[in-house]
Amino acid sequence: MAQHAPPARGARLGRAAGARTGSGSTESTVNGVVLLLPGASRFSPGPVRPLARALARAGGAEGLVTHMVVHGGDSAREEQAEWAADEAVRRYGDVPVCLAGYDAGGVAALRAAGHGAVNSVVVIAPCLTEAARTDSPEPVKQLSGRQVLIVHGTNDARSDPEASFRLAARAKKANRSTCRFEVHSDGHGLREHQPEVVALAVDFILGAVFTGRYSRPVTDALAAPPPLGLRMPLASGFGKALRR
Repeated sequence: MAQHAPPARGARLGRAAGARTGSGSTESTVNGVVLLLPGASRFSPGPVRPLARALARAGGAEGLVTHMVVHGGDSAREEQAEWAADEAVRRYGDVPVCLAGYDAGGVAALRAAGHGAVNSVVVIAPCLTEAARTDSPEPVKQLSGRQVLIVHGTNDARSDPEASFRLAARAKKANRSTCRFEVHSDGHGLREHQPEVVALAVDFILGAVFTGRYSRPVTDALAAPPPLGLRMPLASGFGKALRR
């Protein structure tokens, strides 16, 4: 029996959503796990909870389970994300794990991406302003071999969208499977285009975890050389006519 990994000083997994893993079900029904990493402020939740609901609807039948990673204690968020990935492996076995984070959770997802179970990362409006200083750039080597999606609003007054572009440009050199979408005229919480952001993240996650297939805009963004594939505009109404 696998030994229970100790919590990273306060972290825990929220209730599972998506594929049935409770009474009458077995862990073999789980074919992939998404760990959702919320932002630093409960007053600015961003699209994480709507994304959790959309993933449960869209991926549950394929065996996708989602967990919110509940932050607590004084350990670093990336340490708690790594612990959560360990816990996902303990619970569900050798299945692909996606880290999907918003705000500070997005930075944690980036930094914890080197975990052996992680095959994909979704980063939404990451707070990279301080980490983007030229004398201390955010590391990107841990993203090698992962599918990476970054989403940022162009009017984000809290986290400089150009910082995530610079990070994406460096990440693309280490990992061709990196793309970035810009949400024009939207701010840090991405409230104006939340349905499109959620639909984009769902499309990317299902493709990365299960099928290897993406919608045409994502496919084009992954294939395009910088800067085109790193400044891909997220079209209004994205998701309404997707066909897998």
